[in-house]
This record gives sequence, structure tokens and C-alpha cells, in this order.
Amino acid sequence: MFEREKGRPEEGSPTNGTTAFLGKGTRIVGKLTFEGAVRIEGQVEGEISADDTLTIGESAVVKAKIAGATVVVHGQVTGDITARARLELRAPSRVVGNINTPSLIIQEGAVFEGQCAMGGSDPARRGNKKTDFSVLLRGDESAEKPLATQLDK
Repeated sequence: MFEREKGRPEEGSPTNGTTAFLGKGTRIVGKLTFEGAVRIEGQVEGEISADDTLTIGESAVVKAKIAGATVVVHGQVTGDITARARLELRAPSRVVGNINTPSLIIQEGAVFEGQCAMGGSDPARRGNKKTDFSVLLRGDESAEKPLATQLDK
């Protein structure tokens, strides 16, 4: 009854090629680590790490620090994203946070607010100061203030 249907998934299905799937209506707080490809359609707060492709679906609302080989965003992400190979922001995604990736694709209709670092070396070691978007991850009253006010702290 609860086993996945044996055989290959249909082409175009949301779980095609994924080893893990967090569906709409799922809410998780904490640290998630995945070895294979994963798709998230629910709500996640905390940290996400994926060795393979991480897809944030259209219905997903993620407030987390994200690290993955390839990260594809369709939904909402608040937090820093590090993609070791490639980062894709597809419409209608909205990302508020800093991104670090050697390859970046931003589709028309996607929204990105933050700073981007592309290249091999860590920007923190180069002495570049990036805006700290972690204030947006807190659930306190400072989240109600305008973004510019929070970033001046």
C-alpha cells in the first residue's frame, strides 16, 4: 500500500529521477541531508544539503541555508544558496539571500534579491563583505521591519 509503484516514473512527473520527495503540505524544521536527487514542494526551515540535484518546487516555501551540487528553484527561498556546479532560478521563483555558484541561470520572471559570487574561491576569504540575510530567517519582530532597516544593523 505504501510502497512506491515499481517501474520507471512517467516522463514529466514531479518525482521523475528523484530519490526523495517532500510533498505539498509537508512542514519540516531542522537539518536535512540528501544523497540523491530531491524535490521539495512543502515548507522547510533550517538547513538543506544535497549531494545531487535539489529542486525547490513552485509550492515550496524554504527559509534555509542551502547547499547542493545543482540547485533548481521554482518556489520561494529565503537564505543563502551554494551550488557547487549550477544554480537555476526559474519563473516564478523568488530568492532573497546570497548565492554562490560557478554557473548561474536566471529565467525571465524569476526574482533574485541579494549578492552573487561566481568563481572558485570563497568570497569570505577575499575579504568581500556580503549582506547578512540571516535576519530574515528569525521569526521575531525584526522581520516586520523593512529590509533596508534590518540590513543597516
